[in-house]
Amino acid sequence: MREKIIQKATELFLNLGFKSVTMDDLANEMGISKKTIYSHFQNKTELVEESTSNLFCVISEGINEIIAQKKNPIEELYEIKKFVMVHLKDEKSSPQYQLQKYYPKLSRTLKQRQYEVMLGCVMDNVNRGMEMEIYRDNLNVEFISRIYFSGATCIKDNELFPMQMFSMPQLMDYYLEYHLRGIVTPKGRKILNSIINSNQE
Repeated sequence: MREKIIQKATELFLNLGFKSVTMDDLANEMGISKKTIYSHFQNKTELVEESTSNLFCVISEGINEIIAQKKNPIEELYEIKKFVMVHLKDEKSSPQYQLQKYYPKLSRTLKQRQYEVMLGCVMDNVNRGMEMEIYRDNLNVEFISRIYFSGATCIKDNELFPMQMFSMPQLMDYYLEYHLRGIVTPKGRKILNSIINSNQE
């Protein structure tokens, strides 16, 4: 039951937002009593913490599986983006923004965990791209990896990128292309262009 509660809560939080969803909403949605939820979680904060942690683990494992396939590094980034978008449900409710606002401590912890995982992935991606000569050979890997994380976090800022102007899939596409165009070689550019063209068909 605990797992089912986490699953349903995660789905509701992503679709409606951390602030909007109450324990009553969750109980009604699942057809169970609020007492049942409280027998597994002391309060809503604990449930939010478990939900975000669980989602983080699912996404991290999925990313590791994609990396293990040792695809072309440019393709790999597009595969990861596609996978993350499926699990974040297009972030209709801008959960990261709400988490920051209403659960700042949780948000900081999660950001640190994301940073540790993402930095390693991006550094590996950049190094392999340089070896394959599809990324420029004069890149500062540490800088590229940190700026990539910084940008990926920044595009989720609702004040800078209002949802009325940009959808999350759109932002992710723009950002990924922006990142890659800055680091590819002519050989890498051909691969990037063919991926972008096939995505538009």
